[in-house]
Formats: sequence, C-alpha cells, structure tokens
Amino acid sequence: MGITTRDAAASPVYHPGATVTRRTGRIASLDIARGIIMVLMAIDHVRVYSGVPAGGPTFGVFFTRWVTNFSAPGFVLLAGTGAYLYGLKAGGKQAVARYLFVRGLLLIALELTVLRLAWTFNLDFAHYNLAGVLWMLGWCMILMSGLVWLPTAAIGVIGIAVVVGQSAFAAIGRALPHAAGAFLYNGGEATVAGLPILVLYVIVPWVGVMAIGYWFGTVMTRDDATRRTLCMRIGLAATAAFVVAATALAVAQPASGAAPPMLFRILAQRKYPASVLFLLMTLGPIIAFLPAAERMRGPIANVLSTFGRVPLFFYVLHIPLIHATALLVSLIHAGRIDPWLFGNHPLAPPRVPAGYEWSLALLYLVFAVVVALLYVPCRWYASARARDETGLLRYF
Repeated sequence: MGITTRDAAASPVYHPGATVTRRTGRIASLDIARGIIMVLMAIDHVRVYSGVPAGGPTFGVFFTRWVTNFSAPGFVLLAGTGAYLYGLKAGGKQAVARYLFVRGLLLIALELTVLRLAWTFNLDFAHYNLAGVLWMLGWCMILMSGLVWLPTAAIGVIGIAVVVGQSAFAAIGRALPHAAGAFLYNGGEATVAGLPILVLYVIVPWVGVMAIGYWFGTVMTRDDATRRTLCMRIGLAATAAFVVAATALAVAQPASGAAPPMLFRILAQRKYPASVLFLLMTLGPIIAFLPAAERMRGPIANVLSTFGRVPLFFYVLHIPLIHATALLVSLIHAGRIDPWLFGNHPLAPPRVPAGYEWSLALLYLVFAVVVALLYVPCRWYASARARDETGLLRYF
C-alpha cells in the first residue's frame, strides 16, 4: 500500500512499503543521507573558524577535512534526485522546471547577501564576495530547469558526459571572457559589475552531478528489492573504480621522502573543480549507503531525518551560528574577540593569526554544540514546511 505526501511529511522517518513503485511522499533514506551530509558539512565550517588547516600531515587533521568531502557531492546529487521526485508529486515537467528556476534564483540571492554577511560579519563588498556552494547549486538548478524537458535517460547521459568530459570545459572557459570562464570551470578571482568575486564552486562538473541525480530519481522510485540492489551495485562499482584507479595512479607516481603516506595520496583528490576520481570516491559510498539508511530507526535516525528535510534552512542558520560561537570561543580563550574573525572568510586574506588555531578536541566540541542547537529550530521548520507544501516555504 502506498503512502500519501501528507502522511510522509507528517512522519519524521518514512519507510516506503514493499510494493510502492511510484513514490510521491518523502523517502526516509534520502532524508537521512541528506541529514548526515549536513552534519558532516558543519564539521568543515567549524574548521574554517578554528584555524585548523584543510588537511595536513596528521591523521586527525587530514580526516577532519576528508570526511567532509562527502557533503557537496551528496548535496548536489540528492538535489537532482529531489527535483525528479518533486516532478512526480507536482504533476509534470512544467512544474519542476518552474520550481528549479525560482529556487535557483533564490539560492544565488542568498549566497550573495545573507551568506556573504554570515561568513564575514562585515560589509566589505567592495573587496570580497564569494561564489560558494549555494551559488553553484542555484545556477545548476537554473540550467536543470531547461534540461528537465528532455527524456530522463538523456539527462542522465548528459550528466555523465559532463562529469567524465569536464576537462574540455577548461579550454572552453579560456576562450570565454575571464569571469564567464571562471564561473564555468576555471574558478579563481573574477570581477562582475566592478566588484570582486572569488569563485569557489564552478558550474562544471556540478551540473553534471545534478543531472545524474535527476536520473537517479528513477532508481529511488523502483520497488524495494530492485532499488536496494541497484543502489548497492552502482555505489560499490563507483567505489571500486575509484580504489583501483586512484591506487594505480598513486603507485605510478614517484613519491619523495617528504611525501604524505600512500593512503593520504590516494584519498587527497581534487575538489576544486571536482575531479572524476573525487566524485567516484564520494558519490559511490553515498549511493551504497542508502539501503542501510532505509533500515535506520530510533532517535538518531529521527534527528538526521529532521535535518535532511530542511537542508537549506540548516545551511542558512549554521554559518552565522558557527561564526558567532567562534567569537565566543575567542573571547573566552584570549579575553578579546580576534579581529581575524571579522575578516573575509573562508579563503581570502587575512590569514589565520599566529597562535589562534584550536585543538581538534575544541573543534569537535563546538561542532557538537552547534548541531545540538540547530535541532529545535530545524524540527520546528520541518513541521511548518510540511504544512505548506504548495506555498512559498517549498522554495526554502
């Protein structure tokens, strides 16, 4: 027996019945996976304000950064899957195209205003602006609003082609005006309307990942046994392809005496822009994990599902909360708030001042406090959003 959209939204964890093949309600495994992605993302954003480097020679520092690599790929893939499922619920391609276009514009606006202020706590727009993950998601959604008119299988093929053939976009980007090339694939600093913008997340290959995620929605609407089998096969195949290719490359490349351990070299794949190996490394385990997520029960599953039902709300809240918590930590530790915390984050100068860096124990303590504080507002908003499925809240 199927479950209605209202029934699914009212339950923190929805576990679809064995005979359902065309789901229009929420799918528990997707919400839980999104919740895990958001929690991992929070680790990295606490790290930004802790002064701990993005990777490093020690096991703890390296994996504090590495584990957060699953966030962006999973978020983009499942955004595509969510768009496909939204189309089933909303009644067709026109509805999903309109939804993607409007939500894309909203995300871009949030990145350049609310998130810009939350990251920096300053109004220095003349010297620093960031094209971050919401910027990228917004433009990918706008592009997807055009792609959704194609057959779903064709969208998946296009997505794979963009990801695998992404190096071709480097040359295309160089042939375009500098800012357009930076936004498309090359990244780096650009100038728009006289204002500088640091392009962290580019359009390619992420629009390909979102297109693959859209096709992956057809997998998530299959019957339980088929869906679980396909998720395991796709996820494990991608993971195995990464292990074989990355290990072969690490072995083939000579390493000096100062080189990091072999495991670090295998796992340290390029994220900006995301390489094929980076995406295989991250998306494979996420997809293979989904059948296990379906079996999760209890308080932890409910908390993760709550976060996963309102990922944008979580994202918009967690940056200023982490930043404000960092101000408090600085005040307690040094008796003053370090001016660096009002600088331009996360990548532009000023750099981390000497003696500021937190211990990993403090980093994870702050992370745990932030996640705990976010639960109540996210639970409230998830309930409010479920009651307004066809209203404005569906865009947030």
